[in-house]
Amino acid sequence: MTGLSAATGPGAVTGLSAATGPGAGRSELMLMLLSDARLPTGAHTQSAGLEPAINGGMPARDVPRYITARLRTVTRVEAGAAVVARHLSSGPDPGTGLALVDLAWRARTISPALRETSALLGRGYGRLVGRLWPEHPAVVALQAIRLPCRAVVLGVAAACTGLAPMQLGRLIGYDEAQTIAAAALKIAPLDPVDATAWVIGVQDDIERMAGSVAGLTEPDEIPAFGAPLIEQWAEIHSTTTQRLFRA
Repeated sequence: MTGLSAATGPGAVTGLSAATGPGAGRSELMLMLLSDARLPTGAHTQSAGLEPAINGGMPARDVPRYITARLRTVTRVEAGAAVVARHLSSGPDPGTGLALVDLAWRARTISPALRETSALLGRGYGRLVGRLWPEHPAVVALQAIRLPCRAVVLGVAAACTGLAPMQLGRLIGYDEAQTIAAAALKIAPLDPVDATAWVIGVQDDIERMAGSVAGLTEPDEIPAFGAPLIEQWAEIHSTTTQRLFRA
């Protein structure tokens, strides 16, 4: 791709590198890449908890409120953890820092089902960054963490690609909203334009969420917001055999 220098090292994929240096002009492209549903991370198997919510009795008309509720709770926790992981990825000891972030996120995520889902997505993103930026110190450090959560791996991806904290927060907020909107179209008879309008409608919520975590640098600063009903739905869904989405 024009304008992108080749990554180096064994296993690196030609055409991509970390967006570093003034005027690199690559972070927006990397933001679009990481938010693309076609990325091979397994995200297509997820509904961000919408399927268990609908099965639990939530009417489809409440999907916009559901998106907002997640942005203010579980998504904010994930975004905060990712921003801290991004910061510590560039520190002198990324391995220790990333392990602490992973522990902090898990301590704030009570549901085993949510933790398992995040680890599964983290594995997909880990495979991605391991192939594209194999020699980045934070990518190397990831290998010492057993099943890191998605937030930690996205933080590493942000460090590799030059995403700013605010961009990373927006990425996670947008991915959450779009995942839910896309899943809704498979679960209920809806107009796709309405689902797109839901995502547009939470722009301000995404901005507020991203702004609230953009300045975080330490694991103990990660927000702690529980969502008991979302967690209960996730636990029930994890034992359901007939389902469209894994979570």
